[in-house]
Amino acid sequence: MAEMAEHAHPATPPSTSLAITVDGKATKFSVADLQAMPQTTVMVHNEHTKVDESYTGVLLGDLLAKSGFPVDKATQRKMLRSYLMAEGTDKYQVLYSVTEIEPSEHSSDVIVAISMGGKPLGNDGQLKLIDSGDKKPQRWVRNLSSITVKSAE
Repeated sequence: MAEMAEHAHPATPPSTSLAITVDGKATKFSVADLQAMPQTTVMVHNEHTKVDESYTGVLLGDLLAKSGFPVDKATQRKMLRSYLMAEGTDKYQVLYSVTEIEPSEHSSDVIVAISMGGKPLGNDGQLKLIDSGDKKPQRWVRNLSSITVKSAE
């Protein structure tokens, strides 16, 4: 049985840091960097495991602001035509509109989680992208390693 579980999720290098690229400039965040920032806790229902889960981490909007993309009057129009690609160490990628992750624009919370239920994330690496508004965890990214922000022209 344990052998089958291993085959279901091939070994993936665990995430240990996050690189956020905005306008071609990368900013790297360590787990310690994230732990030092204001934390948000979200309660979500994991449709895959049929269990309610509590994740704690940093709002993705706060990380974008620290990476050179604060949302304010000057960037409002750019935000409306910008999107981001989040990627895990296993090359799993998901797409978000920046308005979906910005607390001033959207009611769900998108966080870079560093713990679940007060404990490290375990097999999900040290970083995991969680969206409290998604009905299914399809856009949650285990072993989160990079986020690239782009703007449609």
